[in-house]
Amino acid sequence: MTTSPSASDNAEAERLRRICDLLRQAERPVRVLRTVAWSPSVRESFFATGARELPRVEYPTFDPSPTLEALTAARTLLRPEGVIDDWLSRQADAIGGGARMLAGIGTPELYRWSRKLYGGPEDPIADGVSTTLDLARQLIAILEGLDDVDLGAPDPACHLAQGVADRIRAAVEKEFGDRAPQVVVVDQLSANALAGPSAIRIRRNACFTDRDVYQLIHHEALVHVATSLNGREQVDLPILAAGHPGTTRTQEGLAVFAELMSGTLDPDRLKRLVLRVLAIQMAVDGADFLEVYRYFADQGIEREQAFESTRRVFRGGVLAGGAPFTKDCVYLGGLLRVHNFLRAAVAAGRSDCLRLLFCGKLDIEDVPALCQLSHQGLCRPPRFVPPWIRDLRFLVSYLAYSAFLNRVSLDRIREHYAMMLAAAPRLDPVRD
Repeated sequence: MTTSPSASDNAEAERLRRICDLLRQAERPVRVLRTVAWSPSVRESFFATGARELPRVEYPTFDPSPTLEALTAARTLLRPEGVIDDWLSRQADAIGGGARMLAGIGTPELYRWSRKLYGGPEDPIADGVSTTLDLARQLIAILEGLDDVDLGAPDPACHLAQGVADRIRAAVEKEFGDRAPQVVVVDQLSANALAGPSAIRIRRNACFTDRDVYQLIHHEALVHVATSLNGREQVDLPILAAGHPGTTRTQEGLAVFAELMSGTLDPDRLKRLVLRVLAIQMAVDGADFLEVYRYFADQGIEREQAFESTRRVFRGGVLAGGAPFTKDCVYLGGLLRVHNFLRAAVAAGRSDCLRLLFCGKLDIEDVPALCQLSHQGLCRPPRFVPPWIRDLRFLVSYLAYSAFLNRVSLDRIREHYAMMLAAAPRLDPVRD
């Protein structure tokens, strides 16, 4: 016998819907990447002056008042305790922080809010000790040791935008059917590719490697598009359709983890993520745009990409140094958070939570509230999930093994094998 919802249940569901509607209304004007974007003319002028002068950038004025007013209305409906209300309160704080960050665009105030929302290179992760900067420094030391190793990669090739778009279009049509976003090639874009629930845009003059194509499919389409479409189906919790600064770390961490699980995360891609963190720390320590640009150039990155990488660090911030935009910490920092959460969840016997990460745009800390909302029938299961979540057998096996490795002391093992290999001659690369 099915029990009909009580009047109190209906009233509670309506309260939550109203709060979510207000949060969604508050979030809509807070378009962070669009607001901090640079005109293409900035790059043209920079190179026209021989890359010797700080870029000249103008930003639109952002008025946070409409967002803050909607958040005030939402907060009047919140209760002082409860896991669901705590989740909604965090959404309000993150959206409000995003609005205040944009109100301080071009000043140190943007950096202050950016660090609160996205974290900084030296901020500790959940263990209270390790930092994203620690991971970046360890990875760069390992990656630089691979320069003389043949990894079996094919000869460099430039895959042009139209061909890449055709391959991504076929993948999203297979995965999403009639909900698939358009895949379009555009002349101007702040990155090589950007994805939304309605369109994936590819920059016309971008050049892609063989791995880039698959990274875009697994990162942009099977994570970012999937969580957007799933969030749009949350009719009772429309805030799950909104990507805002409070969800960015988990969303980007999940997307990089997807690259790892799909075997598309190669050393070149990993190095790009690492260099972003190291460059942000340089800017925090006072390096200006020109110094960071030269740092990327010294890494062997061609000038156009060196400019784009530096732009990512300074967009919205202070070009003279000391106050960067820290969002690009979230790729490595988010990967740490997502991987550690997944390992801990499996070790705790809570594999039931894993698919929940795809029910919309969310942060890992939101999972308990969304479990409760799912139990109440207000949060719908995700319709679109990538293959490694759809079939959990490999993921759970990998995470169970990975959880044990965390208990093994690597220092003595590394010392033992380093000594064992020290006298062994290095081998020449084996080529077909």
